[in-house]
Amino acid sequence: MMNNKKQLGIYIHIPFCMHKCVYCDFLSAPADDNTKKMYVNALINEIKSVKEGKEDEVSSIFFGGGTPSVLASSLIDDIMAVIAGEYNISDDAEITIECNPGTLDYDKAAGYRKSGINRISFGLQSTDDDELKMLGRIHNLKQFEESFQAARRAGFNNINVDIMASLPGQSFKSFSQVLKKAVSYNPEHISVYSLILEEGTYLFEHIGEFPEVPDEDTDRKIYAFTGSLLKEAGYEQYEISNYALPGYECRHNLKYWERGNYLGFGIGAASLYDNTRFTNITHMGEYIKCLEMPLRGDAHIIADIRENVEMLTKNDTMSEFMFLGLRKTKGVSMDKFNTTFKRDIMDVFGDVIKENERNGLLEISDDRIFLTKRGMDISNRVMADFLLN
Repeated sequence: MMNNKKQLGIYIHIPFCMHKCVYCDFLSAPADDNTKKMYVNALINEIKSVKEGKEDEVSSIFFGGGTPSVLASSLIDDIMAVIAGEYNISDDAEITIECNPGTLDYDKAAGYRKSGINRISFGLQSTDDDELKMLGRIHNLKQFEESFQAARRAGFNNINVDIMASLPGQSFKSFSQVLKKAVSYNPEHISVYSLILEEGTYLFEHIGEFPEVPDEDTDRKIYAFTGSLLKEAGYEQYEISNYALPGYECRHNLKYWERGNYLGFGIGAASLYDNTRFTNITHMGEYIKCLEMPLRGDAHIIADIRENVEMLTKNDTMSEFMFLGLRKTKGVSMDKFNTTFKRDIMDVFGDVIKENERNGLLEISDDRIFLTKRGMDISNRVMADFLLN
């Protein structure tokens, strides 16, 4: 029997952490236990009050932050129970929680498994204790190993490890040692992101206090080495910064790149539903105040916590189809574009595609258009070409 329900992803933003890292520009900060409980109560009321997606099938849930694992596992369990009561979660849904090493022990991991979570994403960032200290991370390598082993003992067989590259003072050789060490733990998924100096962060404002950041040539060498080493280890690159053993691609993140429907809950959380994009307010006090009362299905409350609501035009959606889809190594399907938009892709983007193909940045093979290795090096520049007025 065919399942005709729309597939939905759910993102839960937990904006708490133990300590703000020097490079972090995410919506997160330390908080006391009372604030955490008030926030979770507001979050639960938001989930109950939102009307979108209640007839859909939830195929992925992602707890991000911040550091969701700073919450007591009982609070995560409360959130999961409400989602299960309000939405149709598929039996094989991918349910991820981000964890900071040092905040996860066996009991907490076992609690996550009991509540239905089946994937953990560890923010390791480096296997070098000096680099971790420089970044302001609260953990060391030994604590990561203990948390990783606790997750395995609790039954997690789908684990991601995040690594940062091109850190201040990092060389190609020192990064290669970090990556090799990370691979030695045999996680199912590895994400490798080059450091970006974001305005407003401590690192950006005090960059002179840190060792020199690797130059662009070193960064490109690191990127090429990452793909080569992980391929040898059995990981397939399926997106610019993401590598997975076969069958372990992050299904939730694929929704973002393939423009699937997803709803974000919590402060600052973003959503895309039926070609409408919107984000939640970012002020903690206002968010909690709006959702203090459990007024189920109150449209006025939800309107108060949403901002930047944008109904996407056809040009918007065609552009997004291209510059999000091209993040994937397999690129985009021309046939799917033509079917989705009732337009021939070459009529809309032919000049851009041909120019980037001539410049060795895009490649066409059968039905698919995708970035070349050189194109991935300057992917943002290529994707900008697909913006329609």
